[in-house]
Amino acid sequence: MSFAELLTQEQVQRIHDAALEILEEVGLKVRYEPAREIFAQHGCSVEDERVKFPPAVIEKYRKMYAPSFTFHARDPKFDKTIPRDSPVIVTASSAPNIIDPVTGVERRAESGDIAQIAHLINELPGYDMFSISTLAEDAPADQFTISRLYPALKYCLKPIRVTTTDHKDTLAMMQMAYIVAGGEEAYKEHPFLTHHYCPTVSPLSMDKLSAENVIYFASEGLPVYPTIVPNAGLTSPMSMAGTLAQGNAEFLATATLMQMVKEGTPTIYATLATVADMRSGAYTSGAIECGMLHMAFAQLARFYNVPCGGYVGLTNSKLNDAQAGYETGMSAMGGTVGGMDMFNIGGLIDALTTFDFAKAVIDDEVAQMMKRVKHGISFNEEDLALDLIKQVGPGGSFIVAKHTIARMKTEAVMTKLADRDARTVWVKKGSTDIQTKAMKRVKDIMASNTTPLLSPEIEEKLRAEFPGMVAGELLPIA
Repeated sequence: MSFAELLTQEQVQRIHDAALEILEEVGLKVRYEPAREIFAQHGCSVEDERVKFPPAVIEKYRKMYAPSFTFHARDPKFDKTIPRDSPVIVTASSAPNIIDPVTGVERRAESGDIAQIAHLINELPGYDMFSISTLAEDAPADQFTISRLYPALKYCLKPIRVTTTDHKDTLAMMQMAYIVAGGEEAYKEHPFLTHHYCPTVSPLSMDKLSAENVIYFASEGLPVYPTIVPNAGLTSPMSMAGTLAQGNAEFLATATLMQMVKEGTPTIYATLATVADMRSGAYTSGAIECGMLHMAFAQLARFYNVPCGGYVGLTNSKLNDAQAGYETGMSAMGGTVGGMDMFNIGGLIDALTTFDFAKAVIDDEVAQMMKRVKHGISFNEEDLALDLIKQVGPGGSFIVAKHTIARMKTEAVMTKLADRDARTVWVKKGSTDIQTKAMKRVKDIMASNTTPLLSPEIEEKLRAEFPGMVAGELLPIA
């Protein structure tokens, strides 16, 4: 499949050259001393917290980027490798709030919500990976991450993407993973968690805690990747070209650090780039410019021969309404035809702050459509069907042809939510809108296949290791 391109090859090269200039002349403020030491040992200049990168250093280490990245799952049948298996659809993550599926009122999310969402994502076919969708307000003070990870592991066998706060939190998370896997060695043979951080904070700064974690996981040979988040007008220039140049410099700096830690470390050119609405400074994750920037960053990723992805197909809408639909659809389609490999797309509204169950189910159908686009148009002589066209001739019908019957369930996405009936049929069925249909599907999923995916023996070990851990129970939705 060929991809849509917003930039010419000359413009891609110019952005690369501009990024090298930024890194050489401006550099990054690196707050984590061990990261500064690594940069210094590998040819960068370091003065106080400022690190500057000679172009030759960037060019040396970018040749080491791995051309693929694998997301492992507890059940290997759910393993995905990009770009081979793209598009990989991942839930958007870490929303503090949730639309209560019973009352319809926004509230703080809790660990029990994560259990429900994990089960939902495990059952929906369009999703390939669960990036834990919400925070957990009920988490004990010293169990922030494991209170989110435990219900995710309990009800989802697909790859899980996680992040942590400090290194103590990281070690607790890994201990949980080792117990579930049956030991550290067994886990490292098939690491079913993918770790994610934003070590480079726009503009041109490197965070301490995230950098520490990226270095740790890269050195351990465990799956980890960073995301860059330039916001045009606020944390990057108020131009998409300037934001691409700065964001590219931030990616190159972080990817270079990972290669310095361990050469050949797989990574993803991952982004959440936006153009701010300068009337209010609003974070516009649903804006069309967000989609455009991701299309351009996908071109840069192909220039470096590295997989790409990011937060696209999102919305600023406070409701699962028409705005949510067109913002999700336009940027998701842009990213698909632009060649993105991974999409953090599912379930969030209100600029990544709130999870909505119905939106997650609708986004599953969007995801299936995106995969259909990426699959492309099958083009061989049998599909061209010239003999059939000649046989049927003018005024004939193709409805009973063997060619039609053989393809009727595979040539098009068989939607379950999008209504295609005539209005009279729709009325006879109850005139149901898509929000109602989506919530019915949520309730159906919550009532089936709900057996925990952790054995009683593993549960016992986890509770012995983490006293006072959240219940993580999956409750039906009334």
